[in-house]
Amino acid sequence: MAIYILLSRVSQQGVQTLQSNPARLQEVNRDVEELGAKVLHQWATLGEFDFVNVVDAPDIATVAKVSIALAARGSTKIETLPALEIEEFLRTLE
Repeated sequence: MAIYILLSRVSQQGVQTLQSNPARLQEVNRDVEELGAKVLHQWATLGEFDFVNVVDAPDIATVAKVSIALAARGSTKIETLPALEIEEFLRTLE
């Protein structure tokens, strides 16, 4: 499995959904699992991004499927970043 960082911006439609149904966040996490990935950590943030998620997925194709499926709903825009643990990164420099 590989780690990916998903940076999300919620649209006006997404804000309305969250106000009327805050539990929707947990439902989206279950949707992510049904698409083949798992949310390991999730934070609501202030600033450029509304949410930061750390996701475990078997490959980049799976996380691309997750990103597209969530963005297609119209409630969020997602920027996806592959992530390496520091030890793994340092091994690439050897």
